[in-house]
Amino acid sequence: MSWLYLTIAIIAEIIATSALKGAEGFTKLWPSIITIVGYMIAFYCLSLSLRHIPVGIAYAVWSGAGIVAISIIGLLVFKQSLDTAAFVGITLIVAGVFVLNVFSKSGSL
Repeated sequence: MSWLYLTIAIIAEIIATSALKGAEGFTKLWPSIITIVGYMIAFYCLSLSLRHIPVGIAYAVWSGAGIVAISIIGLLVFKQSLDTAAFVGITLIVAGVFVLNVFSKSGSL
């Protein structure tokens, strides 16, 4: 169940961060509301996931997944570009999260 909470936290954070771009400094009502509610859900679910997942593992997965997803959304939705260094960095983040989840015993229950 903790991994489900973490997944919900990740999805809520991705939605909130995407809406944050549209909130334009909290000057647009609906994107601002989506941002605030999204982050509330994200942090609440993240806190629930921490009951059984170590904080370092949960945060690595949460932030890593968020970085990758927001980078893709930035490319596709906001027409932002990433250079080679950004792609290399994102790849290293994905590799790090993979190593933590597959090879580390820290995340085991």
